[in-house]
Amino acid sequence: MKIIVLVKEVPDTYGDRKLNLETGLADREASETVIDEIGERALELALKYADANPGTEVAVLSLAPEGATATIRKGLAMGAASATHVSDEALRGADLGLTAETLAAAVRRMGFDLVITGNVSTDGSGGMIPAMLAELLDVPHATGLSSVKISDGAVSGSRPVDSGVQTVSADLPAVISITEALPGPRFPNFKGIMAAKKKPLEVLTLADLGITADNPEAARSIMLTIAEKPPRAAGVKILDEGDAGEKLADFLIENRLA
Repeated sequence: MKIIVLVKEVPDTYGDRKLNLETGLADREASETVIDEIGERALELALKYADANPGTEVAVLSLAPEGATATIRKGLAMGAASATHVSDEALRGADLGLTAETLAAAVRRMGFDLVITGNVSTDGSGGMIPAMLAELLDVPHATGLSSVKISDGAVSGSRPVDSGVQTVSADLPAVISITEALPGPRFPNFKGIMAAKKKPLEVLTLADLGITADNPEAARSIMLTIAEKPPRAAGVKILDEGDAGEKLADFLIENRLA
């Protein structure tokens, strides 16, 4: 079985996260970049299955800027056998449609039985790539899984819904996305870090995948305006002079909070 795990380089969630007010894109110079934690959890799921099932190949796939090689190699250090890095200047600011189209082309090129992704990234927070990827690959998908069971020829899992817990399954090949309910990632050890330097890491461009960024047949979106989030204003203080309850009630009504 071959499992492809999508990983994404994102600004560190514990650092400053800002938008470039000229381009509208994430300012990746504002903080260090790391593999999104949800991607690491997806990789942990694949590696745990591979540990228990000899012959399973785990590969990581990332669409990222040219300088993301070190970040992607962390996936190799964790235990993935190979990595594919799609990097092209034409992908700067790519919308979900172009991103999904590019990833689907790379997945087809790599060959797969199962694709595992996180449910939503911490930078763009689009949450649509897993479903779009499955549609483009013409395979079933199961999204937002909080538990997963992979077997020979099928994948199943559960996810919370309004009325309880829903159990879903799909025949392979398939695409699934997982939530933070899945176990956290393992830490790369020294042996893994050294081995990662010798593992194959293929870098592809859009030309390699046969994709044109300005393809008129594919929907493309543009950002019209961008503005910095205004600073937080001071809150309203209510002093208790015997009528604090009335003042609080008036404030809630005035702001349509009651």
